[in-house]
Amino acid sequence: MLFSPQSLGALRLANRVIMAPMTRDRAGLGDMPTDLMVEYYRQRAGAGLIVTEGVQPCPEGKGYWRTPGIHSPGQVEGWRRVAEAVHGAGGLIAMQLMHCGRVVVPANRGFTAEVVAPSAIRCPAQVPGPDGAPADCAEPRALAAEELPAVAEQFAQAARNARAAGIDAVELHCASGYLINQFLNPASNQRTDAYGGSAENRARFPAMVVRALAQAVGADRVGIRISPGNPYNAMDPADPAATFGPFLDALGDLPLAWVHVVDMSLPDLDTLAFVRAHWAGPVIANNMLKADSAEALLQAGRAEAVSFGRAFIANPDLVARMQAGAPLAKPDFSLLYTGEARGYTDYPALDAA
Repeated sequence: MLFSPQSLGALRLANRVIMAPMTRDRAGLGDMPTDLMVEYYRQRAGAGLIVTEGVQPCPEGKGYWRTPGIHSPGQVEGWRRVAEAVHGAGGLIAMQLMHCGRVVVPANRGFTAEVVAPSAIRCPAQVPGPDGAPADCAEPRALAAEELPAVAEQFAQAARNARAAGIDAVELHCASGYLINQFLNPASNQRTDAYGGSAENRARFPAMVVRALAQAVGADRVGIRISPGNPYNAMDPADPAATFGPFLDALGDLPLAWVHVVDMSLPDLDTLAFVRAHWAGPVIANNMLKADSAEALLQAGRAEAVSFGRAFIANPDLVARMQAGAPLAKPDFSLLYTGEARGYTDYPALDAA
């Protein structure tokens, strides 16, 4: 089933092998996509769908060094070149919208912007600074309730910008301790208003953003990514079902294109079964999959598609290699976030190798 067509919302995929979003830190001046990024994504267009690296929907959303945005005319034009390259190679591409919230090292930005979060609680985790060394995150300002519709509109405008650039769909990053996850999680959301307290209240703003995206570009071109039980960036991993169940329930009436699930292999929760119990639409399964384990998930009906991250780094033609049963090249992990072309666009396809 890996290589059979599959529909995800408005998108008709040639196969069910998805390229997962991966931060690569190669954006250029003004956080615009570069020629290298155009080539990187073009090389991987054999995926049924590419989901881009996290893209900041607004200046306040940037937390990491050299990550791209989708809020300026130059950024939109840069992503248009990426989309045209992927489409020219026969592929489809979705943009992951990632607002870092409190996970911000200000020196990574190259401009001045507020650091905002659900509550004024500094992220205790360190993240890489401009030189790659771990650095402390900034103290955030808590967003006021009356500001939240405007923040949701920033996401909606980013989605409209992505579609104007020719991007086929958007995926809202609701995992890894970033803004949406920060609202969902009690470790970072200690509000006492309608957007804090109970899990249902904590899901209120995330659901607002998803609905704003659906209204902006159509629910059938919107997906979300979740990772129940993931402690990354100081999230409380306890009781993920209670945290994410109300969020999925709040989206039940929206015909979203997919829910992308990072399965943490939790000892006390079958994550994919949990998602199926709260979500009737298509599921993309992710995390440490191989071709055989991915095929087994599809055969069992536990997911409609599967995503691979690191395998796509060193294997731009991953789908072709899987179809041929060929061995996979291994990535140079020292070049994940640095090196320009090295470790980025210089991995050869199988026939060239």
